[in-house]
Amino acid sequence: MQVVPVHAELTTQEAADLLNVSRPYLVRLLEEGALPFHKTGKHRRVRFRDVMKYKQQGDKTSVDAMAELAAQAQELGMGYDE
Repeated sequence: MQVVPVHAELTTQEAADLLNVSRPYLVRLLEEGALPFHKTGKHRRVRFRDVMKYKQQGDKTSVDAMAELAAQAQELGMGYDE
């Protein structure tokens, strides 16, 4: 566990590590506008708060997708009970 102020700025590598993705994938997300960032010189910086918000949205999407798959499996009688 690590204590990080919510206004802290992360490097792309730190943000990628928190999201458990590669740095190039994170950079692509930044350039596509999925996460806000700013540049300090040539380096991109991402706010910790924005990374955690993105992570929570992704986690919710995953949970919702799993619930939908489980519901479909139950409807089809595939042996998955609640």
